[in-house]
Amino acid sequence: MQGRSLAKVARMLDACAQIVDEVGYEALTTTLIAERAKVAIGSVYQFFPDKRAVVAALTQRNLDAYVRRLDDRISSGGMSRWVEVVNVALDEYIDMHRNVPGFRTLHFGDVVDLNLLDPDRDNNAVIVDNLGRLLEQHFGMARTDDLAFALSMAVEMADALVKAAFRYRDDGDERILSEAKEIIRDYLDRRVSPGDGSHSAEKST
Repeated sequence: MQGRSLAKVARMLDACAQIVDEVGYEALTTTLIAERAKVAIGSVYQFFPDKRAVVAALTQRNLDAYVRRLDDRISSGGMSRWVEVVNVALDEYIDMHRNVPGFRTLHFGDVVDLNLLDPDRDNNAVIVDNLGRLLEQHFGMARTDDLAFALSMAVEMADALVKAAFRYRDDGDERILSEAKEIIRDYLDRRVSPGDGSHSAEKST
């Protein structure tokens, strides 16, 4: 029964992702989700009180997938310095914009609510926390306030520049995306102190 319930929820989230790309968040309804997922409307309300809750669950699923993808890429090796994670982080973010249904419309939830992922923190703060955890895990970096601030600025810059790239071209303007990587990588390289353990050439074990 649990497996059937998980499969049903996955269908609802998939349906939600497809519909928001077609009509946007404002026109999204639980009825549309139920119809697309081929479930009774009561089944939607069994798991979600309203459409916002469905979108929140979809956004959390996307965040989990993003962090997993970064973790896998970093674990595969080939990075001599931590700042090279910038390219990987942006590559995966861009790929999700291009290929993950609903992501280009919702991103990490800001279109709905700046606190969609956590009522006590804004969405970007949640992303920064996850990035900091990955840097600590793979590069032994201390999760200082300075690092958190620098990552916050990097996330804000990345968000704005990636949105601009996809506003200029449906598949993302490569010139803007390339510039974004360089700007953010240079900023973090200058801003984060070597004393944080941030310039370690090897991953921690």
